[in-house]
This record gives sequence, structure tokens and C-alpha cells, in this order.
Amino acid sequence: MGNDIYDVIIIGGGPAGLTAGIYTSRARLRTLILESFAPSTQAVLTDLIENYPGFPEGITGFDLIEKFKKQAQRFSAERATENVQSIGKDTLDRKMIWRVKTDKRALQSYSLIIASGARARPLGIPGENQFKGKGVSYCAVCDAPFFKGKDVLVVGGGNTAVQEALYLTKFASRVYLLHRRNRLRADKILQERAQDNPKIEVLWESIPLEITGDDKIGSVKIKNVKNNVTSDIKCDGVFIFIGWDPNTDFLNGQVKRDREGYIITDDHMATSRKGIFACGDCRKKSLRQVITACGDGATAAYSAQLYVENLMGRAYD
Repeated sequence: MGNDIYDVIIIGGGPAGLTAGIYTSRARLRTLILESFAPSTQAVLTDLIENYPGFPEGITGFDLIEKFKKQAQRFSAERATENVQSIGKDTLDRKMIWRVKTDKRALQSYSLIIASGARARPLGIPGENQFKGKGVSYCAVCDAPFFKGKDVLVVGGGNTAVQEALYLTKFASRVYLLHRRNRLRADKILQERAQDNPKIEVLWESIPLEITGDDKIGSVKIKNVKNNVTSDIKCDGVFIFIGWDPNTDFLNGQVKRDREGYIITDDHMATSRKGIFACGDCRKKSLRQVITACGDGATAAYSAQLYVENLMGRAYD
């Protein structure tokens, strides 16, 4: 049975998880990377990543992730596409191990690295669920071609919202950018591009109240938060980029999380439970970018390596 136990199971196949896999497999730890069926990383859905070092002309998120995957495979990290349902603690030969239950099987590992990423946060307004897949989208790269020559509304003011609004201008006739404040949070260079793009119209200090239509979206009712005036914006699609919620529900209290569900770690990526480490967008931190996810992944991998080597009596004194 011991041959069936992994040294480390990495839950998540985004930049953090794949970087961790590169490091643990190079350390010759038996490594399994579990990727969910749905993308758990914002990176793979990003049209252009311009701030990752080494790619001066930028690179698509999909292409960057594919490079990460090839590099992890080069060092013999195993990969599987399975949805993790729960984790639990067990013992074997007086050593603590972790059980991972997926939708396909049960697995065992001496350590875990949680790199499960995050999912797009919904607005929670009337009409949103009704028109999911019928005009409401959380991914411009996925759905922009369906709105060629049409008007769309983007909700949000951060990097993702502005970058996706810019991408949508390649297809849509007009892009409304709805933001609840009087200035954007996005990087200055993205703000400048949005302001210079004649297809983008920013609707300041406004929030969406309801998405309406019959078989398809017809308009979005919005409210100006400063004067409380409501109005209807006619559009054919709504793209929502107001933030992310961590994919950590499967942990079910096994590690400490904050009120939003993000995993709390120390500087070594260690969680509140021995043998479990966390990295990337599922972790509580101030900056969620590909490059910080990679740094997290490398640190988590090294911490997991030290933990396993100490557990197995192989620590380098």
C-alpha cells in the first residue's frame, strides 16, 4: 500500500500549482497534480498577459499555462483531471497521511498543497441566473465572438474588467464599463488605453440592479449611487468582473480560512494543519497575479519538501 502513497498531492493546475509541481518533482518527490474540469485560474482565461517577465511582447494566458504544464511534465510530475470533493486525516505506520477524495477515486499523500484558485464572483441581482449562457458571461475570451457588432456592458473597475473591456472592443460595437466609483482600480496603462478607445464608454458611480429581457438580454437597469437616479442601458450582453471567490469549500473546516473563504498561511505557505500548504489565488494575500502565484508555489513546494523529508527521516542535517 505504501507504493500507492504520494509524497505530495497538489490540488489545482494553475500557475501556483504547476510551479509547485515543477519544484516538488525536481526534488524527486512523488507528485500528483489534480486539475479540476473547470478552470480554477484567471490566467488561462486572460487574453494577454503583459507583466510576466520574459515575454516582452506579452503572452496569452492559455499559452503561458501550457508552457507551465510541459515543464512540470518534463520533471515527471503526474497530472490528472478530477474534482476534489473532500480531504481528511489518517495514519499509516505511525505517520500522519492525508486522504483526498475525488469524483473518481480515493488518494493518499504525506502532504498536500492547496492551489485550487478562485472562481468569478456573481453580482447576485435579478436576471443574472436567468441569462447565464444567454448573454451573461464571466469570460470575455470565451464569449466575445458571440457579440460581434453588438453592444455589451462590463461590470467592474479592476485590471480584469478593464482588460476584458478592451478585448471586447475587437468584436462589439460599443462597450459600456460600469463602475461604482469615480475612478478605476486598474493599472494606469490599462486606464489610459480604455480612455483612448472610442468604443468604451465609462458609466461612473453606478451599480447594476437588474438584467432584463425575454429570450435574450434587452437591457440592464442601473442606479447612480450619488444621486440615486435609475436608468436602463440597452445591451445584448453583460460581462461580470467584480472579483473572485476562493475554491475552498471542499476543505470543510480542515484548515483556517478568513471570512471570505481564503486560506490563512504563514510566510512559508503553511496552513493551520501540519502537512498542508496553500498557494496562489486561494490564499489570503494582497496581490493576486501570475508572478505572485508562481512565487507562492515555489515556496509551498519547498516547505512541503522539508516536511516530507523530516517525516520520512530523510532531512538533510
